[in-house]
Amino acid sequence: MKINEKNLCAFAVSATPVDKEGYLNKRGEVNKNFQRRYFILKGNLLFYFDKKGEREPVGVIILEGCSIELAEDEEQFSFKIEFHGINNRSYVLGAESQESMEQWMKALACAGYDYMKLMVAELQRQLDDIEETPSALTTSLPLGSPVPPPRTRHNPFNKPDMNPHQRSHSLRSNSSNSSHLDDSRFSENKQTPAASKIVITFRELHNTYGRPILKDFNCWKHEQKEKQENNTENLISF
Repeated sequence: MKINEKNLCAFAVSATPVDKEGYLNKRGEVNKNFQRRYFILKGNLLFYFDKKGEREPVGVIILEGCSIELAEDEEQFSFKIEFHGINNRSYVLGAESQESMEQWMKALACAGYDYMKLMVAELQRQLDDIEETPSALTTSLPLGSPVPPPRTRHNPFNKPDMNPHQRSHSLRSNSSNSSHLDDSRFSENKQTPAASKIVITFRELHNTYGRPILKDFNCWKHEQKEKQENNTENLISF
């Protein structure tokens, strides 16, 4: 299969949707040490860069004809992309946590064409089952079976209907009772006398309280005047 390197690099950094991205530790093919790389998954293509934001990927892994497995002999949180066949290499990758490793393994396992083919087949099978279910239900019923009538439920809050004669009689009795009550209330209100108001004028208040006070004040004033005159006479005689 021929791959146009220029178009592949342009696709890696384009604005197309990204399925998953992040840092992983990748073990080298010659140098077996792990190196930190930034990975971007787009469809069935896994690009990896030296660091985030670079314009050209270091490499790409085509996720077809491979399986995603745990790398039990490697470091913690490591997994591998195992290609099947002769002279096919394996890519060993390491995540930073158990959760990150599981997310990457799931995303990579669902990226290949084989997985999509299985999903389409499963969805088609479920659709066929749904389409066959109504016909199976209708054929299971015997032909000519009577349909049960709908059940009628009695509402205990519904009162029995009265005939027109009873209804008119009750209305008349209610109206007569209400008019009788209104007349009795009106007569009671009419017979009850209004409460008389006690009105006291200012003149009455003045005559009752003001005059005695004024009289006492004048007497006190006269006594004070007499005392002052007596004191003056005593000083002159002395």
